[in-house]
Amino acid sequence: MIRTGAVILLACLTAMPALAQMGLRMLVPPRIYTVPGVEMSLYFDNVVLHPNANSLLFDVNCSLGRHQQERWVGAPTPEQVGEYPLTLRIVSPQMEVIDEATTTVEVVDPAAGAGRNVSVLCVGDSLTNASQITARLLDLFAADEAVDVTLIGESGPGGDTGNRHEGYGGWRCETFATTWDTEDWREVDGRRRRTRSPFLFVPEGAEQPALDFQRYLDANNAGQPPDFITILLGCNDNFGADETSIEASIDTMFLYLDRMLAAFRAAAPNTPIAILTLAPPAASQDAFAASYGCGQTRWQYRRNQHRVIEREYATYGNREAEGIFVVPVHHNLDTVRGFPSSEAPANAHATEMIARMSNGVHPATPGYWQIGDSIYCWIKSRVAAN
Repeated sequence: MIRTGAVILLACLTAMPALAQMGLRMLVPPRIYTVPGVEMSLYFDNVVLHPNANSLLFDVNCSLGRHQQERWVGAPTPEQVGEYPLTLRIVSPQMEVIDEATTTVEVVDPAAGAGRNVSVLCVGDSLTNASQITARLLDLFAADEAVDVTLIGESGPGGDTGNRHEGYGGWRCETFATTWDTEDWREVDGRRRRTRSPFLFVPEGAEQPALDFQRYLDANNAGQPPDFITILLGCNDNFGADETSIEASIDTMFLYLDRMLAAFRAAAPNTPIAILTLAPPAASQDAFAASYGCGQTRWQYRRNQHRVIEREYATYGNREAEGIFVVPVHHNLDTVRGFPSSEAPANAHATEMIARMSNGVHPATPGYWQIGDSIYCWIKSRVAAN
C-alpha cells in the first residue's frame, strides 16, 4: 500500500508541471521584421507568461536562424530576403505539444527605399528619453546605403547630433494628451524639465488648450507630416496596477492614446503610426529591489506588461488599412544581458561579490539598441511596401 501510494504521488508530481502549463498565454507577434545585417531574436521568456520560462521545453520550427537555449535568433544574409514561417511550441518531456504559436519572419531587402529620406517622430516615456533608441536608429540608417533618416522632436541629448524625439521620463498617454503649463520648460529640482505637452496649444480666441498636431509640425517639420510616427508608452500608465485594476488602467491609457492618434491622424492622414508593444522588464526581482524597494514585484509588472500587449493587439491590431500598426519590440529584448547590473557583496558578512540586476524597467545600452533594431526593421519593411 505504501508502494502504491508512492507511485500515485510520483505520477501526480510528474503531471503537475504540464497541468500548470495548460494556462500559458503566448504572445508571439504575428510578424517579425528583420533586415540583413541586423540580428533579430525571439526570446522565449518574453512571449510566454510564466514565472520561470527557463523550466519550460521549447521547440522551434523555422528554416531560417537557430534555436538557442533562451531564444530563436536570425541574422539573415541578402540572399535570404523573403518570408519564413516560424512555429514556436511548448512541449512536455514526452514531446507532447502543450501550446504553440506561429509567426512569419520577414527578411526585408536592404536596398528597399533607395534614394529616400524618411522623417520619424518617436514619442515615449523615459525609455525614449534615454536617447539610445533614437541613437541606434541614426546609426542603422547611417549604415543604410538606400535610406536616410531625419528625426524630429523638441527633446534629445543636444548638440548637432540629429538625435531628436519626444520622450519624457514618467510620462503617460494622459500626459501627452492633457498636461498644460504656461511654459514649455522650467527648472524642477535643479533640472530642466518639460512641463506641458508639445502637442497642446491654446487656439486663437480660446481659453483652454487643445491637441493641435499641425501647429507642432509647423514648428518642427516645416509643416509637413512625418513619414513615420512611433509611440512607446504604457510603463507609467500601468505601473501601479494589480490584478483588480489592470483592465481599468489599460482602459484609461487607451482613452488618451485614442485622443493622441486622432490628433496625429488629423494632420498626418497618410503617416503610418506604430504602437510599439510595451517592453518587458528586467529578468530578476533584484532589479526591482534596486529601483523600487518593496514597491513593486517583477512578476506583477510582467503580468501587467503582458496584458497591455494583449490589449494592444486586440484594440489596435489588424488596422493596417487605417495606417495603424502594432509593432512588436517585446520579443527582441534580452532581459538578462540587456539591463544594467552591479556587483556587491552577497550579504553584509560575505566576502564574495555577486552581480545583481539594478534597474527594473530601463535597459542598458545593448537593450535599447535591440529596441532600435526592431523599429528600424519595421520602417524598412514599410519603405519596401511603398
